[in-house]
Amino acid sequence: MKTIIFLTVVLLSYFIYGFYISQFDVGALRTQINFQKEGPFYDYKGIINVHTRKSTGSGLVPQINDEAKSAGADFILYTDINNFDSTPPTDVYDGRLLTLFGSKMSFLDSRLIYFSPLQKSLGHSFGEAQTTLADLISQNPQTRSDSLVLLAHPFLKGFEWSGAWPEGLDGIELLNTKAMSFRAWTKSKLSVFWTVLIYPFNPQLSLFRLFSEPSQEIALLDQLSRERKIFAYAGSEASARAVPLAGYLIRFPSYLKIFELISQHILLESELTGNLALDRTKVLEALKKGQFYLCLDLLGNPEGFYNYLHTSKDRWMMGSSVKWSPDLKLKVTLPEKPKAFFEVVIYKNGSRYKTFNSIDVDVPLDGPGVYRVQVRIAQRFPLPDAIKWITWIYGNPYFVE
Repeated sequence: MKTIIFLTVVLLSYFIYGFYISQFDVGALRTQINFQKEGPFYDYKGIINVHTRKSTGSGLVPQINDEAKSAGADFILYTDINNFDSTPPTDVYDGRLLTLFGSKMSFLDSRLIYFSPLQKSLGHSFGEAQTTLADLISQNPQTRSDSLVLLAHPFLKGFEWSGAWPEGLDGIELLNTKAMSFRAWTKSKLSVFWTVLIYPFNPQLSLFRLFSEPSQEIALLDQLSRERKIFAYAGSEASARAVPLAGYLIRFPSYLKIFELISQHILLESELTGNLALDRTKVLEALKKGQFYLCLDLLGNPEGFYNYLHTSKDRWMMGSSVKWSPDLKLKVTLPEKPKAFFEVVIYKNGSRYKTFNSIDVDVPLDGPGVYRVQVRIAQRFPLPDAIKWITWIYGNPYFVE
C-alpha cells in the first residue's frame, strides 16, 4: 500500500509540474508574429544538415518539407549520410520552400557536408568520394564558386577532426543539435533525463534546456578567421528518430521541433523570386560569402536584425573584406527590445571589444581586425533552473584590413 501511495504521489506531482511548465513560454521577444520587417536586407531562414530515410532519418522529403514550412523556413538542404544514389535527387521549389540536395560524407574520422548545384555526386564509392573531397578541401574555397564544403560538428566525440585544419573549408558547424545534446549529456546525465521527462509537456523548453554555449567551436572560428576567411553555420542534424510505442511511431524530437530551434538567416539585397536557378545561386553565394547569421529561433523571430559595416559612401555585408578607414563603423539593429536583460557584444580578434544594451548600435572601429557580433539574452527558466545567459544571434565575421 505504501508503494502504491508513493507512486501515486510521484505521478500526481509529475503531472502538476508538467502543467506548470506547459504554460512557460521560452520566447524572449514581445512580438512573435512571423513577418518580413522593414530593413536594408531581405531575410531568409535556412535549415541545413537534414536526414531522410535514405540514411539515418525517419521521414520522407514531402513530409519533412511540410514541417520545414511550418517552421517558417525558406530553404532546406538535405544531407543524407554516405548516400551513393546512382541518380541524385534534383533541387526543386516545393511551394515556397527552396529544396536543395547535398550530401554528408565520412572523411577520415570526421564528416563533411557538401553541396553543389552542378556536381551532385561525389562518386559512386567511398574511394571516389574521399578522393574528390580531399581535392576540394585542398583548394582555396574562394576559387570554388560552385560548391560548399563544411566541417560538421568538429568536436563531437568520435567525429573530431585530427591534424591541421584544411584550408579548403568554407566553414564549420558552430551550432549542431547532436553536439549540443552530447555536451549536455557529458555535463549532467540527470539533467538530460529530466529534459526527456518534461518533453511531452513543453517540447520547446525541453530542447532549449540542452543548449550551452559552443565555446570550443567559437574559439576555433576565432582562431581560423584570423588566418583566413571562414564562416560559422548551424546544422540541424535532424533525423527524427522513430521510437515504437503502443503500436505507434513517436518521433523524438520531431523534425518540426528541431527546425524551430536553430537556423541560419541569409541576408540578401534582392528578393528570392521563385526562379530555381537564380534563387539557388543567390542562396549558395550568400552561404559561401558569410552573408548570414545563426539564430536560436525559439527565443524569437529575428527578422529585422541586421548588421553591416559602412562609411558615409559605402556599405558591406557580413563576410566582407574591408580596408580600414577612420570613418568605418559597424551598424547593428535588433527587431525589438527583448523582454529580458540583453547585450549586444562586438568581438574583435576573439575578444570582447564593445558591449551595448541598445537595440540600435553604430560604433566606430578603431583599426584592422576580425569583427563579429553576438546578441545575448538573460533568459529565465522555470524551477529547478534559474536565469541563464543564452546567445540568441551569432553574426559571421568581418575582415578589416
